[in-house]
Amino acid sequence: MKSVLSTKKLSFSQRELLLNAGISLVEYNAIKIDFIDFKAPSEIDNAIITSQNSVSAIQNANIKIQNCYCVGEKTKALLEKNGQKVIKMTEYASELAPYLVENYKNDHFYFFCGNIRSDVIPSALNENNVSFEEIKVYNTSFLPKKIERQFDAIMFFSPSGVRSYFKENKTEALAVCIGTTTASEAKNYTDHVVVSNATIVESVIAKTVKMLRT
Repeated sequence: MKSVLSTKKLSFSQRELLLNAGISLVEYNAIKIDFIDFKAPSEIDNAIITSQNSVSAIQNANIKIQNCYCVGEKTKALLEKNGQKVIKMTEYASELAPYLVENYKNDHFYFFCGNIRSDVIPSALNENNVSFEEIKVYNTSFLPKKIERQFDAIMFFSPSGVRSYFKENKTEALAVCIGTTTASEAKNYTDHVVVSNATIVESVIAKTVKMLRT
């Protein structure tokens, strides 16, 4: 039986996708998210949101946003579920940044993020003199763990998760990554890297199943 390690604990339905394909699963959380206190206006015109964690922090603070610009399908869905209006969603920050620069050069943005975040959007906005304020709303910390056994594939869901895993481990297993940003990080540690078709957990699982069946 093929075996998979997930660096994030999965939901019941997500686990079933692997188990029903005849693949054994071991899972753990490679990172921990802690929400932090932050100051922001209760009403905001334009917000940039690149993760579901930021959405949760905004919701907890009861912030109402006029226009949301976000990264990821799940981020968009969670924003809309919470009653926020999404103007633009892209799969990657590298796609959202030029869109904002091209279309909203004279607007002001609030960028909600964690303590470990990509420089893509801030760099693009700074380079093009687009006004923005960065607000950190959560902290990501590593939970390194020595994994003694070997697996056929390892699923990664963020660059932080990749770094956390490889702090204690080496592997020849296939690294299945949730997107190109996570894959780029994984390539620093292994040559065996593939990318999911979409930036959602279910797509990572589908890619893993497909690769292990070939």
